[in-house]
Parts: sequence; structure tokens; C-alpha cells
Amino acid sequence: MERMKLIGIGADGAASLPTLYKQWIDESERLVGGERQLSFFPYYRGEKIVIRNNLTSLLATLISEPKKTVILASGDPMFYGIGSYLAKKVPIEVYPSVSSLQWAFAKMGESWHDAYIVSLHGRMMKGLAQRIDGKEKVAVLTDDTNDPRAIASYLLSYGMTEYEAFVGENLGGENERCRLLTLEEMKDASFAPLNIVILRRTNKGPSWTFGINDEEFWQRKPEKGLITKKEVRVLSLQSLRLHEKSVVWDIGTCTGSVAIEAAKIAREGAVFAIEKNVYDIEICQKNMKKFRTDFTLVHGRAPEHLEQFPDPDAVFIGGTSGSLQDIIAECCTRLKKGGRIVINAVTVETLYEAVDALRSHGYAADILLAQVSRSKPILQLTRFEALNPIYIISAWKRDTE
Repeated sequence: MERMKLIGIGADGAASLPTLYKQWIDESERLVGGERQLSFFPYYRGEKIVIRNNLTSLLATLISEPKKTVILASGDPMFYGIGSYLAKKVPIEVYPSVSSLQWAFAKMGESWHDAYIVSLHGRMMKGLAQRIDGKEKVAVLTDDTNDPRAIASYLLSYGMTEYEAFVGENLGGENERCRLLTLEEMKDASFAPLNIVILRRTNKGPSWTFGINDEEFWQRKPEKGLITKKEVRVLSLQSLRLHEKSVVWDIGTCTGSVAIEAAKIAREGAVFAIEKNVYDIEICQKNMKKFRTDFTLVHGRAPEHLEQFPDPDAVFIGGTSGSLQDIIAECCTRLKKGGRIVINAVTVETLYEAVDALRSHGYAADILLAQVSRSKPILQLTRFEALNPIYIISAWKRDTE
């Protein structure tokens, strides 16, 4: 099969293409690209195929009907483009142009090798808050839904006002426009469909280290205490063995303390939390905004609704409302290979029930009894006040190979 040519093209169309590239297009039998790219060649004499949401059928056509083919894409086709998909499927030669990201940073007069890059093109904005929190420079690839206005509104809802935004529109084209805006200004402005957003941190925002103090979380009033205490939370999270891309379930999330700290560790992954108490859901939502974590929070009683969640790498069970065995059965069935289940139990009866259920599903378990006391001042002296003892049960699938 003859190698197809994949050519990156800028907003100025054919004007900046080298003569050799234009010759390849003229001599080809088939020209493939988005409507905008194909519109740059109205007098092309061969077959034209428009790329929409038809990559599977397009690939089948390219393979089953071999012709001398040129494929057009925006900027650098290997930068969040069609190139990485096609290169794994068919023989192609890639000829990149300047990407929108390179254009934007050049217009700003900023380096881009140290920028964090995120694409919202055809993707959900879910999780963006924890992914970019604290980053100095963030390049955001947009689409019609996740446009600069939507991005500004989202960031403002998490109080991320330490960022200013550079928006480049139609970069490299005749209608090019570049603006430096506050998030408030960007929220109310209008933009051309072709744009890219660069967020630049101008002030230091709030930050939290691992093991956030209990007092920092919104909690139930007047009855405080419905929270996984810091010391137990740290031990439990360590037992989950999270990595940057972990998919995490938090069952019985309550104030959300475990889910929030998990989201800050698994920034590129996803956290899914469930809570039966509607008042605790409201408190958890307030904590999510405060600590800049955007995860999926469901009001319900597990194991119901767990079928909505993707298979997890790690599961934390903090509350079960009498459904412990059914919850463990679902978690053991769905847990990915090498994953961990961590359960906090207050009573010996729950400890026994949990370990027995785990073993019945072929899981091994370690048990840690955490007995923690915190210092308290008494006049000029110091005493210690004990927290409730907690059994931390860590479980994993036995190796049967």
C-alpha cells in the first residue's frame, strides 16, 4: 500500500504551503480533510472526502480503495490531531505545520516547553480543576462547547482567580486576534470559533499538603466529627496505593475528605464518590469547590449506582449503611487487576464481616488498628485525647496463577 501524505495546514490555507506540498496535492487522486481544510482547494479535481465523526469508515475506505491520497489536518497533525490515530493504522508520511500552541506562545513572547497542555476538544471539562491547580502556565485546546467563556466560568466557580488568560483567535490567518484578559473579562467576551486559551498564573493561589487538617473541611453543624480523621485518612490513602491516573471509588464519602485528597493524587485519573445523605452531599460540594477538586458525586445508597462508574483501580469504603457484603461483592467483581480495596471499620463485628466477605471472593487482607491520640493543652500543661480506634482493612486479589 502506497504511503499517504498527511499535511498540516495553517489558518491561512494554501498560502503558506511549500510548492512541493501543493504539487503533491495537485497530483493526488484523493484529498481528505475537514470542511475548512478542503475549502482551501475549491478547484481540486480528484475525489474529496470530508472528515467528520467517521474515522472508522474513513479508515476502511482508505484501506479497501487504495489511491494516491493526501490528508489535510490543522497545524501539527501529531499534536492532539488525527496523525497519531492514522499512524497506527496505515502507512503515512507526516508533514507538520506550526501548531496553534506554538503560534499562541510566540504571540505572547513566552516559552512553551514548560507549559502544561490539556485538550478539551471533544472532551469533558470534568476534572480540569485538580489537573491544572498550581500550574504556572496552562495551554487549553478548546471546542465549540468548551470555549473561552465556558472555561472562564468554570475556573471562577473554583475561585481560581490567580490566572489571567491569553486568547489567540484565527492564529496565522488574516482575521487573527490576540487578547490578554482577566477571567471575568473572558467570561463575558465573544470569540471566533478557532481559538486557543493560555492561562498564566499571576499570583500564588491557595495550596494544601497531603493530610489536610480536619478543621479546614466544611463539616456538619452542630455535630462535627463525620469526617475521616486526618491521621486515619493518610493511612487509608497510603494503603490505596494511588497513582496519577488512578480511577478511584469513594463509597460513603460524607464530607468528601478522602475523595478530595485522592483527586489531588490521581490528577490525571478520575474519582467517583457516592453518599446517601443529601445534607452531606451539599457539604461535600462546598468542600470540592474550596479544595479545587472536580470529581463525580452521586446521591444514593451503594451498591446502587455503582454500575454507572468505570471499573476502579482503588476503592475506599467509609460507610455502607448495612449493605457491606453487597458492596464488597460489587467491588471485588469490578476491581482492576492489581487494585486495592480499603475499608474503615469502627466495630469488631464490621471487621469480621468485611474480612469474611473479602476472603469469600478470593481476596487477601491486612488489618491495621489505628489508635491515635492528639495533644490538648490543660492550663500550662499538655494532655492527650484519644480518637476512636479504627480498623483499616487493606485487601487485594490473591495471586492464583
